Amino acid sequence: MCAGTKEGVMKVLVIEKGSDQAKYITLCLQIGYSDLQVIVAKDFDSGIHLIETESPSLVFLICSCPATDCASVIGEIREFSDVGLILIAESETSELERTEYLDAGADECIGKPFSPIDVLGRVKALMRRIDGSGFKKDHIFMLEDDLMINFGTREVIACGKSVKLTPIEFKLLSELVRNTGKVLTHQLLLEKAWSPECTTDITLVKRYIYRLRRKIEANPDEPQLLHSERGIGYRFAKQA
Repeated sequence: MCAGTKEGVMKVLVIEKGSDQAKYITLCLQIGYSDLQVIVAKDFDSGIHLIETESPSLVFLICSCPATDCASVIGEIREFSDVGLILIAESETSELERTEYLDAGADECIGKPFSPIDVLGRVKALMRRIDGSGFKKDHIFMLEDDLMINFGTREVIACGKSVKLTPIEFKLLSELVRNTGKVLTHQLLLEKAWSPECTTDITLVKRYIYRLRRKIEANPDEPQLLHSERGIGYRFAKQA
């Protein structure tokens, strides 16, 4: 389960390069969470490392640097983690920049100055989404004996065998599974798995789908799970 959302300790990571907001964010969260552990990273590299090693329930990224740098950090986090991510933006941040942060993978963007009630409300709403149909953390997807995905441990078992996926492969598969039965366009998959800037090179998607089929399909040459919609994109569904 998501640590701290219903029971146990709420583990929060604050990445605050050039800022000093961790104490205030802690005070905001203490209004709604009695058991709270806040870990502070003073630079992006150590913050990314702590996401991998500490598995926090939630990450606050304090944006006090150029928008492109923050978006790049968000994108780097999304390469390997679907942790709840709230960005704290400067008061002068434009709507275009906020949109860029959300497109890069931030779940919420809060501008300064912010109130404890606003922060707590956003956190609780985000944690509800993470616990639900977003397939986050402890959710386990199973399709008969064909496929099992543990979204918390990122473990994938296909046809009874453990499968090792790269971060991009896992992100692609997750997006398709979350939208079972729906056709996802090449452009959408590029945006979700790579970045909004990579929406024209559809050969990337084709190469990664080819690799995924080799890993999860019983017969990759006659796929039963990952279906091509010619000229459009791909769809995840069990072939009848």
